[in-house]
Amino acid sequence: MISLGIDPGTTRIGYGVIQSDRNKMFCIAYGILATSNKDKLVNFKEAEKQLSVIIKKYKPEVAGIEKLFFFKNQKTIMAVSEMRGVIMLTLAKHNLPIHEFTPLQVKQNISAYGRADKNQVQRMVQMLLGTKEPIKPDDAVDALAIAICSAHNILS
Repeated sequence: MISLGIDPGTTRIGYGVIQSDRNKMFCIAYGILATSNKDKLVNFKEAEKQLSVIIKKYKPEVAGIEKLFFFKNQKTIMAVSEMRGVIMLTLAKHNLPIHEFTPLQVKQNISAYGRADKNQVQRMVQMLLGTKEPIKPDDAVDALAIAICSAHNILS
C-alpha cells in the first residue's frame, strides 16, 4: 500500500510517500511543496497544482494530514487552516481516503511516547523506514511520520 503524509503550512507543505505492508515499510519520496507569492489565492492554486503532481506521480491509496491542535498565534492558525482546506479538497478531488492525526497521536504512534521531541521522531522515522541518511527538513520528517500513521491505521 502507498501512503501519502502531509504536514500543512502556509508556504511550506511537507509531504512524504511510503510503501508498506504488514511486515515492512520504506520511503518512496519526501520533500517540500513551496509557495511564495504574497497573494494567498495564488499560493492556494500553486499548492493544489504541486500536490496534484505528487498524487498523480506516486498514486497513493490513502492520505494522512496533521490535525491543527493548538496555536498561540490566531493569525497563523487561520492561515494554516485555509491552506489545510485547500490540501484536503485536493486529496478529496483525487478520491483519497483521509486520516487526520494530532501531533500527540503521531508521536505516540511513531515513538510510543506522546511528548517525543523532534530528534526522537526523526530517529524513529529513519528506523521504521530504513533510511541511512537523516531526513531533512523537519516538515518532511513530520509528513513521513503522518504517512506511517496512515499506514498503521489501514494495516492494523
